[in-house]
Amino acid sequence: MSWVEKNESMRTALRALNKANPNIPEGFGAMSKAALAGDVLDHKTKELLALAMAISVRCDPCVGFHVEALMKHGGTREELLEMLAMNIQMGGGPVLMYAAKALECWDEMAALKEGA
Repeated sequence: MSWVEKNESMRTALRALNKANPNIPEGFGAMSKAALAGDVLDHKTKELLALAMAISVRCDPCVGFHVEALMKHGGTREELLEMLAMNIQMGGGPVLMYAAKALECWDEMAALKEGA
């Protein structure tokens, strides 16, 4: 399954969860809005941090969503690679494996953007 397909599948699952319990998107949405508030760090930097955490905790859906968001907010492959290097240095082998997944996701989505 491609990363784009994985993201859409997860969105479908999340919509079902949110419909089953509307408190979940309301609460998580408020927390997300608060985390993105402020103007000291720009949105791209916050997405680099979120992606680093997604890789560190080994969350495939989070990797897909935050790569997508990083691209949307102007992140570059070079910035991604620099963040991945620091993340690998801090997290070792398990992070190395998820860093490879994040780069794979980026390259797939970038190729789709170029072909569009």
